Amino acid sequence: MTPSISRSAFSRVTALAAKRTIHTAFAWLHGHSKTMLDWQTGLCAIPAPPFGEKARSEWMADRFRVIGLQDVEADAVGNVLGFLPAPHLEQAATGPVVVVSAHLDTVFPADAPLNPVVKIIEGYERIEGPGACDNAAGVIGMLGIAQALVKAGAEFPAALLFVGNVGEEGEGDLRGVRHLYHEGPLGARIAAHIVLDGAGCDSAVTQALGSRRFQVTITGPGGHSFTDTGTANPIAALATALTAVATTPLPDEPRTTLNLGTVHGGTSVNSIPESAAATVDFRSTSADELVRLEVALHRAVEDAVEQWNARATPAGRARGVLAYRIETIGNRPAAILPDHSPIAEALRAVDRHLGLRSSVRLGSTDANIPISLGIPALSVGAGGEGGGAHTLAEWYSTKNRDLGLRRIVLLTAAMLEWAAEQ
Repeated sequence: MTPSISRSAFSRVTALAAKRTIHTAFAWLHGHSKTMLDWQTGLCAIPAPPFGEKARSEWMADRFRVIGLQDVEADAVGNVLGFLPAPHLEQAATGPVVVVSAHLDTVFPADAPLNPVVKIIEGYERIEGPGACDNAAGVIGMLGIAQALVKAGAEFPAALLFVGNVGEEGEGDLRGVRHLYHEGPLGARIAAHIVLDGAGCDSAVTQALGSRRFQVTITGPGGHSFTDTGTANPIAALATALTAVATTPLPDEPRTTLNLGTVHGGTSVNSIPESAAATVDFRSTSADELVRLEVALHRAVEDAVEQWNARATPAGRARGVLAYRIETIGNRPAAILPDHSPIAEALRAVDRHLGLRSSVRLGSTDANIPISLGIPALSVGAGGEGGGAHTLAEWYSTKNRDLGLRRIVLLTAAMLEWAAEQ
């Protein structure tokens, strides 16, 4: 059953949509498509692999200052923060904060060819190039909204913070937003969080797909394949462990997956290896399932090492035995935003006002962190259309960008009013 739209939420959105400053912000967004396109093309030409986002952080800080945000700074991990000017907002220094964020990093290595090309397809501008949609669309959508609100002279009853964050993709493991909440001085003040990620204006990620990633390393004395036969082999033990992990039962509900991602080890065909390593990925909407799979992984590795140590000959054991290490290399919390959350109700009201029929989705985004902390949060596209994400053929079209950004402006304004009332 589709969740209902509360009368109070819809009335709030209708009233906000009638405000002069909101109309002025909409007008700026509609009239400056070329400005945003130029920003996006420039951003796409800057490499930003996980842990290599410095150049984009500097670009973001420069843009924040130029458009007129206040108290612009980069934090210890490279997140760039800037506040909407609020000269008459007494609680700006101590009151609730609503965050709009977009991740700066991409999945592409630093040496990936970045040559964004702009074309006109069916009457709309289309940027082709790595990262054009994920997440240049989100970053530029955020920047456009910030500029529009500054130009409109918009003032709200709570502080609005824009964040260009690092570390969303892959091994980044949400480190930027994780730092914002757990290490940054503003974490305890954040009342709501809107994440802009990719394209689209017809859905929202409200179910945070959790994941845990591990690297398993098994070591031993190694040796010559003939003269040192009988010595326990790390690759054999690793293969035994991975086979056990791969056959671990998985439930259909909650949806849970496991993947054996990479395997490395050995130096030659006639050498008993000194080490072998593999990476493993578990995903689920249930934190309990992730814990169960982690326990299964530890048991499988321990049992395999004991088995192969026991099978070694006395001479082989005299040379040494196998040991293992399991390292956590990724941990994204699983959580679900309740249907009655104020941000979910506000989004339904905004979508109704704009005539959108949107849906909720499952995904792994920066919103995982605040949703898991019980903070009203979700991830939405920044308008437009896109495809080829995480490939060199990625693209983004400006078709319906305007609609997506209006949606975000109204949602942001609604959450700022809600935050001030808490």
